Amino acid sequence: MDTALRPVVPPLPAVVRQPEGQVDAAQEFVDRLRGTAGHFALAAGAESAVIREVVPPARHRRARCRIVLRTRDRDELDLTFLGPVSRPAARPERSFEALIQQWLRAGHDTAHGGRGAWLVADDEAPDGRAVDLTAWSATAG
Repeated sequence: MDTALRPVVPPLPAVVRQPEGQVDAAQEFVDRLRGTAGHFALAAGAESAVIREVVPPARHRRARCRIVLRTRDRDELDLTFLGPVSRPAARPERSFEALIQQWLRAGHDTAHGGRGAWLVADDEAPDGRAVDLTAWSATAG
């Protein structure tokens, strides 16, 4: 085969491995949230939950989690949650996933025009709105 006819494909970047015992905090955050889908479904009283997107917090960006809940009557509810910037919660009950579960247990109705100071405009959310858990937790006590 003539090698001149082969397309030029750039080489793949080398895999960067963490030193032994060191954990990538961003990946741990993503894994932890993806692992709580069943807890989110239970908290919402839904049949199932799928984590569609997880963005870990950083110095310049807020944590983000998009969850699609399927109710027992087969309806779907697509929710986007915004969390804090950068630092993890000092107390486990204030972690991002714990706040999502608390909000879901509280039974807020965003699907039918629910309102609250914690419901904010968000261009990246499917319906243009996101739940600001930082604002909600400040008002929830």
